[in-house]
Amino acid sequence: MTDATRYHFEYPDEAAYPDEKGALGQDQTVLIDEVTDDPRAPAFDFVNDKKTGIYEAIVGGTEIAGLPYNIAGDDRVVLLATSVFPEFRKQGFATELIRRVLNDVRGQGKTVTIMCPIVRTFIEHNPEYADLIDPKHPGVSRGSRRS
Repeated sequence: MTDATRYHFEYPDEAAYPDEKGALGQDQTVLIDEVTDDPRAPAFDFVNDKKTGIYEAIVGGTEIAGLPYNIAGDDRVVLLATSVFPEFRKQGFATELIRRVLNDVRGQGKTVTIMCPIVRTFIEHNPEYADLIDPKHPGVSRGSRRS
């Protein structure tokens, strides 16, 4: 079930949502379902394109998933929005891409600010990554359901 009303997130002021809320699209809910189920992805190449600021999953020379980011200061990475081409969804690519991104950030000794609800959901289901969330700038959080 990928009903967008199941997921509610609250965004910090810097996200520029006037009411601190952002509606999730169908694409995002499919990826949230994936990271909740935690399937294992087939093999893919993992690239950090520092020039464009995108972590990429590449299969057969084609980028099939990405997670753009911004660098904030010397010690923080702002993770923006996970995306996976439709034909590669529900195969674990989002889950494994996020895992590799967080491992890379950890290896750099940095923290993350999460602007992507898919990354937030991944960390909620994989608490071993919770220490990477910057305490002063955590980013998006799970919101309360409103009628």
